Order: sequence, then structure tokens, then C-alpha cells
Amino acid sequence: MFDIKSLLIKLTNALSEQDIVADEREYINNYLAKGYITKKDDIYKFNSKYRAGTLGLIQNETAYLHVIGEYVRDMFVGEGDLANAREGDLVIVQRLLGKRGAPAAKVVEIVGRAQSYSVAYIISKDGRKSLVDLKTEYPTGVEMTQEELDGYEHGDVFKINNQDFTIMERLGNINNPLVDEKIVLAQFNKHDEFEPEVLELASSFKEVDASKYSSRADIRELAFCTIDPVTAKDFDDAIYWDDKKTTLYVAIADVSEYVTPFGAIDNEAIYRSFSIYLPHRSIPMLPRQLSETLCSLQPHVDRLAYVFEIKLNLDSLEVERSKVYEALIHSQRRFNYEEIDDFLEGRLEAQNDSEKEIFEYISKLKVITDRLKEKRLEVGYNFRSNELEMFIDENSNITHTTYAQETPSHALIEDCMLLANKEAAKRFKKGIFRIHEPPTQAKLQNLYQELAGIGMYVDIKKSIKDTITEIQNQASEMGLVSEVDTLIIQSQMQARYAPFNVGHFGLGFDEYTHFTSPIRRYSDLIVHRLLKAIARGDKEESSYVLRNIESLCMSVSEKEREASTIENEFMARKFTRWANENIGGVFKARITSTDPYLKAELHDEIQGARFLINHGLDAQLFEDVKVRIDKADIAKGKIYASVVERVERDI
Repeated sequence: MFDIKSLLIKLTNALSEQDIVADEREYINNYLAKGYITKKDDIYKFNSKYRAGTLGLIQNETAYLHVIGEYVRDMFVGEGDLANAREGDLVIVQRLLGKRGAPAAKVVEIVGRAQSYSVAYIISKDGRKSLVDLKTEYPTGVEMTQEELDGYEHGDVFKINNQDFTIMERLGNINNPLVDEKIVLAQFNKHDEFEPEVLELASSFKEVDASKYSSRADIRELAFCTIDPVTAKDFDDAIYWDDKKTTLYVAIADVSEYVTPFGAIDNEAIYRSFSIYLPHRSIPMLPRQLSETLCSLQPHVDRLAYVFEIKLNLDSLEVERSKVYEALIHSQRRFNYEEIDDFLEGRLEAQNDSEKEIFEYISKLKVITDRLKEKRLEVGYNFRSNELEMFIDENSNITHTTYAQETPSHALIEDCMLLANKEAAKRFKKGIFRIHEPPTQAKLQNLYQELAGIGMYVDIKKSIKDTITEIQNQASEMGLVSEVDTLIIQSQMQARYAPFNVGHFGLGFDEYTHFTSPIRRYSDLIVHRLLKAIARGDKEESSYVLRNIESLCMSVSEKEREASTIENEFMARKFTRWANENIGGVFKARITSTDPYLKAELHDEIQGARFLINHGLDAQLFEDVKVRIDKADIAKGKIYASVVERVERDI
């Protein structure tokens, strides 16, 4: 699928002639003729005088350009230089050199809207219907006659193409809870369905025949197992611990065997980049014939895997050596987290010899992963913010919510995966790294000021690590563990993908990547391809993988944020519908923000809903209160409430 924003990112970083797809050719020829881009040695790139980006907030006929494709300062667009561009437009600008202050530019071409798609709905005002943006209630720019508008119901919801201001499809009606899923997916053009060509290719693969893979390491005799959520269908990873050899085997679904570059499945996987997980179902990156069947490391069947074999020194907990190779495995058992927790706590016994063998090595491995975690947290961080889980019924309404707790089984799997990801990152100098830069001093100062507002006075230590540890200790004494950890997380830089390594501050790792989830993350699939090319000494293949790696890292990072936005907004819309059924109701909540707005989070029978506080008593950050629900704006997915009572908290 063609994406103008993706093309602009590629042109910022450099686009090779051989990587241009048909839909991009017209744009490239046009930009070349206008001098926006240059061509040298079959590489297309923006002329140094030009940049592409998204226009930010426009005030007094001026704006800021958020440059896309590179991490640089925003550019100032002054009065008279906007060329009729609007906030949210995707534009090409010419740099204005010689001006003092922030880098300046003028708009030379509007190439579209930064958000290619949006959602609109029909409202009635003064007896007339109009089509407005769902979130802003501004006109959409779609031309419709009054007769056309009158043909629709009040509250009808539509997907809008922002590039030509046309209606793409009717999604449903705002009063139907089932429309929420369609709304959150439509704004980023996400969908569950795959094109027939993709499904045909995905269905063409045969079940694994071991006799056809004689070049692979045959380790089917090892008692691998998978440990996942009870609802999981895509099993990315399996583990096995050889206690005699003190060697951990981390087997990962070998997606790259089936999804090859330039193929129909690969093109769709790039576009999606991530699987999206809603409370009731997933929107997979790969067709389910692969994600839930042939690639998934199901029990009792042969599967192709890409395996890290990691030899550990149990005294130092250092990796003595590791190797990664293509293999055949045969998982003995599919466990869910609860089952492994029950075993670790003595509530579950082995039912057969296979389970007995697995439980024996799980017991020994758990001791090692506990030590690995303890060592990791000496330099890395243990952020204990709560992850909300929501449950909905067949009518798409909330039944209940809960906060997920990290259990021993989660911790065991996490440290196995971290080991494999670290080992993968050591094997290349350029590729896809998962990086997390240290927080800026400005962000830290803001954090310290917020904490002072709740009576926590921060003693600045020699290192950020020591300072944050002290903050977390104080938070534990105050009974505000997850709340303060959330503030600390908000003060951090955002983790992202990058072609060069700068380390991972939060984990405390010198190098880190994502290797262990190629079924649901495109980044991991690229890492597999790169490692295989390196192992074969195939410089041509590794060169191909790396050719547009800068653009790919940025694109994948953006798609990650989109997936997160979809998941969070879906839950916000469900909470709003619940609130609409409880207008006037009084519930327990905790103040989570005081600046710039007073906000609270529900801590009652239903947990996790977030309120904007408009009226009532003043309240302090993290104070427990009772709030009255005043209004639920279903279109915007926002809940408004008033503080009616303060509550003494038990610490």
C-alpha cells in the first residue's frame, strides 16, 4: 500500500533506484524536476535546501514544522510562509538560512495530510445535519449536499480519506458499541482482512516435513515448551534448559523461512509492522495461517525455528559463548503462565514423563533467571507501573477490569528473552537496535518538581540510577509505588528502533535488539534476515537488508506508536460508554495529574477509567477522592467528573 509519508522518510535518508515501487515513481520524477530532491549514483535524497514534515499548531499565521525522517529540531514557519497550509498538513519546505533563533523554513508544497485517514460522524444542529470530525467536531472538508446528509441517520460514523476529502465507508452508528473497534482501526487504516493474493500465498505452504530440511540442526529430541497467556494463539518462543551443559536454548518461530522480501506477505507485514491486541481479539501482522498455525510453535508438531544456544557461567552469570542457527524443534507442551505459577508454588504436579522432565529444568532455570534479574536490576530499572486488562461481552461493553500482576512465570520467560535479544544485538554493528536514551536534565527537573508537590524531596545522587532508586524507596513508604513509577516512566525518553546502537538506558544494557517475536513485530523479522545473511557470509543479502534501514527504523517506530494508540483509545472508548451508563454516580478515584489539567483514575469496582475533573473540591496529586460522573462524550472518548469528597488512604 502506498504511503506518501513513508516515501518522504525514505527520501530524507536516501532511497535507492532499485527499491522504488511503481506508485512512488510519479512523485519522485515530480520532486526531481522541482529540485526538491537530487539523484547521485542511483540514490535519491532531499536536496540540502529542502525538508519534509508535519505542520504543528498554527498561531498568528505562524507554525512549527515537525521534520520527519530524522531526529532534528522543529523548524519555525513565519508569517507569510505557510502557503495556505493547515495544521496537520504534510508539507515540503525550503530552509531559510541566515535567520536567528530556531531553524526557519517556508512551505513550498502541500503534499497531503499527515494523518491520511480520519473518522467523522453526522451531527444535528439547529435542525440541520452536518458531517464533522469525530474528535474535534470541525468540518471535514467532505462536500455533501443537504439531501445527501439527510439520507443518513444522526450519529452515523464514516471513514474519511484526508488526501482527497472523500468518504471511504460507513462504519456504523456512534450509539452502537460495536462501532468502537472500527473507529480506532479506521483512523490508521488498520484492518483484519488480508488481500486474496496474501491469503493464497499463506495457504500455499505445506506442513513441516523434516526430511526436506536436512541442513537444519535437528533438535526435536529436546523437551522444549512454550509459556504464554492463556488466550494466546501465536507462540513466538519456546525454551529448553540443559542443566548439565548450563545451556539455555531459546527457539523462535522462523518466520523468515516463509516471509521473503518483496513478496505479497512481506509487503503487508511492512505496512502493518505490528500485531494489535484488543481486549477481545487481535489484529495480526501476518495471516493467521502463519501467525496462529505454521509459524506458531505449537506442541506435538514439528516446527522450523531460529535458535539461540546460550552457554552460561553460573558463577558470574556471564554468557561464555552463544550461537544462533536454523533448526527443527518439536515442542513437548504448551503451558500458560498460570500453570507454571501453580507448579512453582507447589500446586501442580507432572502428569507424565515429558512434563516431569520439563518441570525439573524449569525449577533449576527459575533459580538462574531470578539471579539474572537481580544482577540486571543493579544497573537497570524495575518500573512497577500497572498494566490494565479489560474484559468485554459479546455486545462490546465492559464486564470487568483488572491490573495484571507480574508473576514468577512472567519473570522467568522475560529474562530468557532478554538474554537472546542481547546476544542478537552483539552480532552486528548496523541493523535494527532497540535503543533507549537517558532522560534529559530538563525532564528530570520536571520529575523532581512534581514529586516535591506530593511532599517527596529528592536527594540527587551521583548517578541517575541511585537517584531513581531513592525515589522508588520513598514511593514504597508512601504507598505510591505504581503512581510514582508512572511519573518516572513519563520522564524517560521513548524507546525506539534505530540503525546504530546507543544502548538501552531502562534495561541497563550496552546493546539490545528485538529478536524474539517475529510473528508480531516486523523489526524481529528484519533482525532474523540480517543474522542469517551474516551467518552465511552473504554480503549482498546483508547489504540489501541494510539499504533502507534508517527509514525502516523510523517507520516501524511510528507504527509501534500507532498500535499503542489504537489499543489505548479502544479502552478509553469502552470506559466512556460505561461512564455514560453511570452519569451522576459517585466512585472512588485517585488524582493522577494536576498540570495542566486535573485528572483522576478510577479505583473502584471498575478500575482504570480516566476522568477530566471540571468542578468540585481542589485536590492534590495522588490524593484519593470520590468523583461524580458529570458527562461522557462518546464521540471523543472522554469522561468529565467533579471531585465531591476527599478520602483518607490506608498505607
